[in-house]
Amino acid sequence: MLKDDVVALLPDLRAFARFMCREREAADDLVQNTVLQALDKQAQFQEGTNLKGWLFTIMRNRFYSDLRAQRRRPTPIDESNAAPLIAVDNPEATLALKELSSAIWKLSPHSREALILIGAGGFSYEEAARLCDCSIGTLKARVSRARKLLSEQMR
Repeated sequence: MLKDDVVALLPDLRAFARFMCREREAADDLVQNTVLQALDKQAQFQEGTNLKGWLFTIMRNRFYSDLRAQRRRPTPIDESNAAPLIAVDNPEATLALKELSSAIWKLSPHSREALILIGAGGFSYEEAARLCDCSIGTLKARVSRARKLLSEQMR
């Protein structure tokens, strides 16, 4: 049943939404809206195809649609409210995670999205390119640039 499969993918959806939105509440709203839209449009889903990819596409489209709407009503963003990543009993690891998190958020949204889909989402370049609605070459270039920028920032 589609609902059970969607529930099983909630952790992946939450992780991707968290990287896209940055704020936990906004990420939760994005996941909720994605699931509602997916359930509303479940007749459009073809059984046997990539459900995770379909849901990520819905989420990505929803995120950028919401972003365009927010640009029409500008509000200041306070980056100091971003929740820090926590490492257990290792202050150096905590510092490294904070630096990595900060460096990731300095990437452009497209570069960050491409890097997260490939690096953390486990998608192939082909799947990620379809999700991002771009060519494989464009996606590879975004990932390469993102990795290079992260490498430079983490020195």
